[in-house]
Amino acid sequence: MLLTHVFLVLSLAISAWGYPSPAPHVRHESRHALPDGWTPIRRALHSTVLPLRIGLAQPNLAEIESLLLDISHPDSPNYGNHWSAAKVAETFRPSQEAIDAVYEWLASGGINASRIKLSKSHGWIEANTTVVEAENLLKTEYHVYRHFPSGAEHIACNMEYHLPEHVAQHVELVTPTLHFDITIGESTGNLQKRSIRPESGAKLGPSSLGSLTTGSLQSIADDLENCDQRITPACLRALYKFTYVPVATHKNSIGIVEYTPNVYVPSDLDMFFTNFSASQVGERPQLVSIDGGAIQGAQSSFNDNGESNLDLQYAMSLVGKSQPVTLYQAGDFVEGASFNNLLDALDGSFCTFEGGDDPSQDSVYPDTAPGGFQGPEDCGTTKPAFIISTSYSYNEVDLTPAYTARQCAEYAKLGLMGVTVLYSSGDTGVAGRGNLCLFPNGTQSTSGKIFSPKFPSTCPFITSVGATQVSPGAKVTDPESACEQVIFSGGGFSNHFAMPEYQKSTVESFLAKFPPPYPKSIWNATGSRAYPDIAANGANFVVAVDGEFELVFGTSASTPVSAAIFSAVNDARLAIGKKSIGFLNPTIYASSFKGVFNDITNGTNQGCGTQGFTAVPGWDPVTGFGTPNFPKLLQKFLLLP
Repeated sequence: MLLTHVFLVLSLAISAWGYPSPAPHVRHESRHALPDGWTPIRRALHSTVLPLRIGLAQPNLAEIESLLLDISHPDSPNYGNHWSAAKVAETFRPSQEAIDAVYEWLASGGINASRIKLSKSHGWIEANTTVVEAENLLKTEYHVYRHFPSGAEHIACNMEYHLPEHVAQHVELVTPTLHFDITIGESTGNLQKRSIRPESGAKLGPSSLGSLTTGSLQSIADDLENCDQRITPACLRALYKFTYVPVATHKNSIGIVEYTPNVYVPSDLDMFFTNFSASQVGERPQLVSIDGGAIQGAQSSFNDNGESNLDLQYAMSLVGKSQPVTLYQAGDFVEGASFNNLLDALDGSFCTFEGGDDPSQDSVYPDTAPGGFQGPEDCGTTKPAFIISTSYSYNEVDLTPAYTARQCAEYAKLGLMGVTVLYSSGDTGVAGRGNLCLFPNGTQSTSGKIFSPKFPSTCPFITSVGATQVSPGAKVTDPESACEQVIFSGGGFSNHFAMPEYQKSTVESFLAKFPPPYPKSIWNATGSRAYPDIAANGANFVVAVDGEFELVFGTSASTPVSAAIFSAVNDARLAIGKKSIGFLNPTIYASSFKGVFNDITNGTNQGCGTQGFTAVPGWDPVTGFGTPNFPKLLQKFLLLP
């Protein structure tokens, strides 16, 4: 099965609390270490009420890779025959047997029917329980944890929880258990969310992948002579031979995802357009507000505006005036949002009351905090764009395998519906966010030696985008190198996901020809998902931020650039009556698509005290297959059904 689940092992029939267990219990989820900075400070009060949620096992997930390949591989006779949302929901709807097993288990723990609720999609069962009831059900202990130095507190169980053996087979995960990003108000017995700014190092929710800046520019020039120093839309068009005028704008769609408090500044957009795309002055993205997401002008710093400004300025200028760009702005300014809040709005089968939020990772609406969004959580309220670009991530180790598996399956479902999902691969090479690396016991530190991959890039059902650069002194017509200025292209091998079938021959060939010069104890050499898949320029982007031009670096830049190029491919296909390209990876890994990317053969992605991996001929875990060659990509995709 592609989506790796946690190991199940038999536990004692008599629990540590001394009461007999009604059925053999097995460990369902565990973690070896806490996320960086968190420490248990006291036991949770037994009377504290927990919104316990049980994510039911979904049928047919073992076949989701083959189902997706059937409509995404260029050699398949069913290429492009995307599914309807209704077919997706019906195919993966949990069984009545699973529902009955969980209801009976809760009842045996003293939870009466009035406290149990089944979600509309039958994906989750919810029950309000006290801490002592949850501890009895899960054979665990709940503690209050504090983050240092932020002082944030939240409640979670200790390093593992258990389920009856006959129940475990019907459950993917239970929350809140091992997951972090909440606070507890014990005086009232209610769980509360608390947003911690990404730069504080405490928030485990999605954070921007860097968008690092070296400061403001005194002058700018939109020419091709200085692309080694300043990247502009003209440089990118020259690098990737990207000249295209959209003709199917009424059919095509491209979406850029931003998470509050990161918002764009309209005046900065016009400042950028004035210099680089004059016909677009006054143009704005089409706002899709998710759970209170809004444009607010009070913020005026690079941390607040840099990411969103970068994404929109380049995506909009590259697709051109005639192609609307959708902005998915997720979360209010009090609580924020996570990837799953986005998925909620795109697919109703994934919502708390339609399927899949985790209250310890995902913001819950209505937001009762002062100034919070008071409306209901957005659930299946917007149609997903054909291309969705996101420049945010987690360290994979911060999330449990069950959590990443469930979310990764949702990206596969979007792929089944013809959606291309792009994620930035990260800006710290083989290290995790914050340059954190792993120790053998699973803890993280900047002095760790084990490579730390990023999620969702490690999910086999998204396209991960690395970063390149025009090296200092090079011309725009010279081959690019892997980015080694300010940031290093994220890449490596997952610790959660097996290697998907579509990339096996490619990655195995890389490992045979260019075996990494490191002991297998510091990188996962067991045959896991490898990333990134592709790359694009991510260095020296000229971006208007708060009334000034700055140079910006990151895979945060390369991802919306790639999205704009593939959106043009979609436009050309839609214009002649064909379908969107959908899940991209099976095509780009296919032998028939060899040579459609500009191969990157210079540079490394250092981290964890090493030079990381090296860019070599063909695919590599630094820049994937390389950067887009638009004419070749367009030609190949137009030949497909």
